[in-house]
Amino acid sequence: MQIHGLQKLTLLDYPGHMSATVFTGGCNFRCPYCHNSELVLAPDSVPTIPEADVFAFLKTRAKMLEAVCITGGEPTLQKDLPEFLKKVRDLGYRVKLDTNGQLPTVLSSLLSAGLVDYVAMDIKNCRERYGETIGVRDFRTDAIETSVGLLMGDSIPYEFRTTVCKELHDTASMTLIGQWIAGARHYYLQPYRESDQVMHKGIFHAPERETLIAWKELLNKTIPSVDIRGMD
Repeated sequence: MQIHGLQKLTLLDYPGHMSATVFTGGCNFRCPYCHNSELVLAPDSVPTIPEADVFAFLKTRAKMLEAVCITGGEPTLQKDLPEFLKKVRDLGYRVKLDTNGQLPTVLSSLLSAGLVDYVAMDIKNCRERYGETIGVRDFRTDAIETSVGLLMGDSIPYEFRTTVCKELHDTASMTLIGQWIAGARHYYLQPYRESDQVMHKGIFHAPERETLIAWKELLNKTIPSVDIRGMD
C-alpha cells in the first residue's frame, strides 16, 4: 500500500481511543482548502514508508495503542486496502477509516467484511455546491449519496463532518446539508485552518464563532448530535 506518513500517537483522530494514524497518497478530489495538498497533488514526491516498517511499529505498540486510523489522501483508492486492514485487525487493533465517500463499492465491501470499526466521512457541502467545493466541475453526487445511505443504514459507528470556510459555506448550504443527512448519528463542523500544506493558501477563512454556533443550532433541528470540532 502507498503509505506516506505515520503519526505514532494521537488522542484525537479516533474518539475515545489511543491511536496511530497512517497516511495514504492520492485523491480523486481537488478540494482547494485541503491541508494535505502534497498527498493529493504529488504523492510520488512524498517519501514512502514500507508496510513492513509500519507493522513492525504496530507490533511493538500492541499493548499501548488501541486503534489505527487510515486517512489520506483518499484511502479507498488503495487497491490493497482490504489486505492491509486485515493485517491490522489480526494484530488486535481497531480500525477507523477516513473517506470522502466517492467509492461506495469499496466502502460497502469493507463494511461487509468487518474490516472497519468506525468511519468518518466528509460531507464537503450541500449537493448543489459539491463540485465547487471539491474542485471538480460538473460533479454528480450519486456515489456520495450512496455512501451516506450505507453508513446511515448500517450498525457501524460513524460520523459525518464538514470543513467549513466562509467562502464556500453559508446558512443556506447548512440548511440543505441538515435536510440531506437528517437523522445522522454524529455530525461535526470543523473550522478551516490555514497551514503551509493548504492547496491554495490565503484564500479561505474560518467562519466566526457566532456563525458556527448558529449553524450548530440550525443543524440540531434535524441531526440529534452536532458538535464543533477545533473551534478557538
